[in-house]
Amino acid sequence: MKLLNLLLVLAAITVVSGCGKRETRIEVGDRTQVLHLGNGDEIEDLDPQAATGVPEHNIISSLFESLVTEDPKDLHPVPGVAERWDISDDKLVYTFHLRKNAKWSNGEPVTAHDFYKSYQRILNPKFASEYANMLFMVRNAEKFYKGEVKQFSDVGFKVADEYTLQVTLVAPTPYFLGMVAHHYSWWPVHIPTVEKFGGMERKGTAWTKPENFVGNGPFVLKQWKVNQVLKVKKSPTYWDKENVRLNEIHFYPIQSRDTEDRAFRAGQLHVSYEVHRPKMESYKKDYANMLRMDPYLGVYMYRLNVTHPSLKDKRVRRALAMSIDRESLVKNVTKANETPAYHYTPPHLEGYSTRARLTYDLAAAKKLLADAGFPDGKGLPPIEIHFNTDEKHKSIAEAIQQMWKRDLGIEATLVNQEWKVFLDTQDTLSYQVSRSGWIGDYIDPNTFLEMWKTGDGNNDTGWSNAAYDRLIDQARVTADVTARYELFQQAEAILLDDCPVIPIYFYTKPYLVRPSVKNWHSTVMDHHPYKYVYLEPAAK
Repeated sequence: MKLLNLLLVLAAITVVSGCGKRETRIEVGDRTQVLHLGNGDEIEDLDPQAATGVPEHNIISSLFESLVTEDPKDLHPVPGVAERWDISDDKLVYTFHLRKNAKWSNGEPVTAHDFYKSYQRILNPKFASEYANMLFMVRNAEKFYKGEVKQFSDVGFKVADEYTLQVTLVAPTPYFLGMVAHHYSWWPVHIPTVEKFGGMERKGTAWTKPENFVGNGPFVLKQWKVNQVLKVKKSPTYWDKENVRLNEIHFYPIQSRDTEDRAFRAGQLHVSYEVHRPKMESYKKDYANMLRMDPYLGVYMYRLNVTHPSLKDKRVRRALAMSIDRESLVKNVTKANETPAYHYTPPHLEGYSTRARLTYDLAAAKKLLADAGFPDGKGLPPIEIHFNTDEKHKSIAEAIQQMWKRDLGIEATLVNQEWKVFLDTQDTLSYQVSRSGWIGDYIDPNTFLEMWKTGDGNNDTGWSNAAYDRLIDQARVTADVTARYELFQQAEAILLDDCPVIPIYFYTKPYLVRPSVKNWHSTVMDHHPYKYVYLEPAAK
């Protein structure tokens, strides 16, 4: 039924205008300032303090605005709800001065109390946000989350007055403003609405339904038809509404790249989520003016459940990692100029380059497997490779399945699940090997390395290493960049040696963009602030 609904939506590709001329969906959109976007998967949640994925970010960024937001060209921090901010000489205290004309979509003013209470919510351990750690650079935030500090008033957030919020950090944090701008864990929620529809400690409540929704971004939620389309419309209460040119954005959760390809070619989408890899050469030939293959701050990887009996021995994990022919994968399977990943942190982090490396070494991999008691794979039960529904993930899994069978004698089975089920399976460690990806939340090594700490909400491997934890904790309070990066180097060496995760390649972002889409800039985080985007029909 879900597939039928999607096909019915995609079938509606023409609109008849008053003069009888047939227009495609994008032609109508160009004329009416309605942007049509492919968004990969059906989202899990619209709550910025509960969401975890890229499809979620793409939508949430239209509905909410942080204290600081992003410049559309290079994503450097620019004023958002805060019209300005002051930074103390020791770089520990940030004082944000909020706009008095910033409003929620219900007309209420956005105040410092809204941010204060939102941060109290995400740091409440009963709410169990996977991104609570994003606030741990604030004084006593981690201690409050762990129950070591009882009163939230002792955490480094202070409401000086209705329109002034003060934030005190544990140590100077050069990426702090970027994090506040880029990541939705720092964005506010409308607390009275949250409390009305389920309370502060519950996820997945009715407050994010269109009829209940209250946000403070340039757009407001108009319609959400699960597995069909989610629509947002220009907010009449947004403080900068005069400079928002789009009237609506329609997000389509199209899992199949082939279906998305047909939708784009039929004039139904302005921007695709990705390209259909088997047709890459066709795109290069027929859509050269629309094809983008942007650098992307992310790593494609496999998580390993180290609590599973077959994967407890790091020699088995390392054998799996060292027997993946990454060069062949990016050349013959993914085909989008990706870079093979022999370490974990991507190459787009200025001043940081990982010294430790994995290698592609079949002889060493076979010896490790034999030393672990499984010569030529004998005695090792079949390993499940778990991935979310997508042709690309399936193709990669099939290729790695063949490599492990051919070169190590290891049998692997493939298990694919829809996005929400996939995330739950990963969160509960109900898998063995799980495909994953991590896109930087800000431009710093910490966004890639902190997540592997013991108990981190995004770890999802069962891995714990006390030495690794100490290095990451020390890096957080180290102001000197050289010394800080050295701590990250040591931590990444431990991560690669223990191998709870197998890096496979560093992303590019291959997708299609219509020429009518303006102010859609290439950025390493694939963020495109919608308040600056507009549509310009081709001249006739």
